[in-house]
Amino acid sequence: MKIVVIGKSGQLAQELQHLLPESASFLGRKDIDLTDYDRLSSTLDTLAPQVIINASAYTAVDKAESEPKAARLINTQGVENLARYCKAADAFMVHVSTDYVFNGHKGVPYTPDDAIEPQGVYGKTKADGEKALLELLPQQSCLLRTAWVYSVHGNNFVKTMLTLMDTKPQLGVIDDQIGTPTWARGLAEACVFAAQNRTQGVYHWTDEGVASWYDFAHAIQELAVQKGLLETAIPIKPIPSSQYPTPAKRPHYSVLDKTATRATFSAITPRHWRTQLAEMLDAL
Repeated sequence: MKIVVIGKSGQLAQELQHLLPESASFLGRKDIDLTDYDRLSSTLDTLAPQVIINASAYTAVDKAESEPKAARLINTQGVENLARYCKAADAFMVHVSTDYVFNGHKGVPYTPDDAIEPQGVYGKTKADGEKALLELLPQQSCLLRTAWVYSVHGNNFVKTMLTLMDTKPQLGVIDDQIGTPTWARGLAEACVFAAQNRTQGVYHWTDEGVASWYDFAHAIQELAVQKGLLETAIPIKPIPSSQYPTPAKRPHYSVLDKTATRATFSAITPRHWRTQLAEMLDAL
């Protein structure tokens, strides 16, 4: 099976490189233009993919508020162009989306068929990308929504916290936004499973369990001290979102229901986020 991964420099793609065979191709911004359908088609035709995993996205949530056109080009137009290509080439597509398509008001885990209501530009452009995919490629795609992704690669909450905990006397971390941390390695395994089995439909993939950013930060520090990544612990204070205003509105509750995922992706059952965090810190 010929698999092409779009977005070779991101956290997810870095993990996919460890899981996919050498025959897989990884394309970055210099290799493929997602915004130009003709050029995209020409590039992909030379590779003849049977499956495309779209791991690319405009993920600068706050920056998207002032750069809506840039976010839309990648998160909406790029997804639509890939879906158009897959439809014409009879290829399967695995696409990764986000918890930001929900408004965060529900208070219990969101199921894959819950109504979407994004609160900001990033979420809106991702939601529009989902709609384009499902309209163009309803029977030949797997849409995986995820949340709070981190890894040993790139910039993410875990690595930022480790740096701040090593350089600051104390931290304040938001405690009224609730979700689930997700190690990119587990998400990559889900993408590979979906690609190899052509798992059609909309599913949610995160690690198991629930946390606030404050809980997550505490666990990062505790485990990092145990593993020698930090010399000492510093005070971490819980703060409300109102004390840390951002250009983009975040969902206050974005836990994703994985009931359907557990049934369908039975060979790779999600693991608790603390277990995954400990393994990521070992890898780091």
